[in-house]
Amino acid sequence: MGPGRALARLLLLLGVLGGAAGGPHSLRYFYVAVSEPSPGVPQFVAVGYVDGNGIMRYDSETGRAVPRADWMAANLDQAYWDRETQILQSTQQVDRVNLETARSRYNQSRGAHTVQTMYGCDLLEDGSTRGYYQDAYDGRDFIALDMDTMTFTAADVGAQITKRKWEEDGTVAERMKQYLQNTCIEWLGKYVSYGRAVLERKEPPAVRVSGKEAHGILTLRCRAHGFYPRPITVSWLKDGEVRDQETEWGSVAPNSDGTYYTWASIEARPGEQDKYRCRVEHASLPEPGLYAWETESNLWAIVLGVAVAVGAVAAICGFVVWKRKSGKKKAGYGMASSTDSGSGSTCTGVTA
Repeated sequence: MGPGRALARLLLLLGVLGGAAGGPHSLRYFYVAVSEPSPGVPQFVAVGYVDGNGIMRYDSETGRAVPRADWMAANLDQAYWDRETQILQSTQQVDRVNLETARSRYNQSRGAHTVQTMYGCDLLEDGSTRGYYQDAYDGRDFIALDMDTMTFTAADVGAQITKRKWEEDGTVAERMKQYLQNTCIEWLGKYVSYGRAVLERKEPPAVRVSGKEAHGILTLRCRAHGFYPRPITVSWLKDGEVRDQETEWGSVAPNSDGTYYTWASIEARPGEQDKYRCRVEHASLPEPGLYAWETESNLWAIVLGVAVAVGAVAAICGFVVWKRKSGKKKAGYGMASSTDSGSGSTCTGVTA
C-alpha cells in the first residue's frame, strides 16, 4: 500500500475508530509515518479525536501541534501546545527509525512504506475504563498491547522480534498501561469538560427510505443522516419482526459538519414493500422511529396536499412579516488556568 493510500485509508477510518462504541466518551490518537513523502502527504502526521471530533493535528511540514476545535484553543494555553509539539517531534524521529527497522526485518528494498499507530482510552458509563495500543506496517497488523495480560500480541515473525524486545525490557508495557489507565483518562475528562456543549449535544437523524426493483428483486434502503452522537441502531422489520440476518449495513461515517450518516438495506419481493419498516434507535429520539418506503405516487400526493394547505393559509392570512431581534449572545469558553499543565496528552513512540 502506497503512502497516499495509507494516509487516505487512515483518515477514512477516523470516523469509525475515533468515536469508538462501548462508552460515552473516547480519546484516540492516530499516527502515520511514510518513507516517501510527497505533496499533500507529509512524512509524519498525528491527529487526535474525542468522541470522533477532531481536537488536534501535527504534521512534519508545519512542525507544530495545533488545535482543531475552538473549545480546545480557548481552554489550553500556548505552553500546552508547545509541549505537544515537542512530544510529537520526538515521535516523528522514532517512527523514522521504525520505518527503517521494519524494512530491514522484512528484507525489503527501499520504496513506499508506512508505519501506523492507534492508541487511546474509553471512559464507560459505569466508570470503568479501557485502553488500546496498536501498530501496523504497510497497512497490516504488526503488534498490539493486551492490557489484561500486560503482554504484546505479534502479528507475524517480524513483529515477534519487537515483542521479545519490549517484553524483555519490562518497562514498555508498564509505561503504556500507566498512560492509558491514568494520563489518557485524566486528559479525556478535561477535554470533555472543555467541549461539553459540543460533545454531549444530541442531533436527531433525518431518515429516508427508498426502493429499487431489478431482476425480480426489490431492494429497500434506509438512510439515516445528520445525527450525533455516533452510536445508532438501524434495523429492518418484516411484519414487525427484526430481520438482521437478511440486512446489509453500511459503516457509520462522519459528515464534514461533525455529524454522522449510515444506511441499511434489505431485499424483498416486489409488491411486499408494505410489510417492511425501517426502525431507527438513537439517543436523540424519545422512542425508536419506524419508517416505510413512500412510493413516488404517494410522495406526489403528500406534496400536493401540503401545497393546497399552504395556499389556503396564505389566502386567509395574507402576507405578514415578522422581525425579531435576539439579545442573546453566544456562550463562550473561559481560558483555562495556566497551572493546568501536566505531562501532556499524547505519548511518545517506542522503537521497534
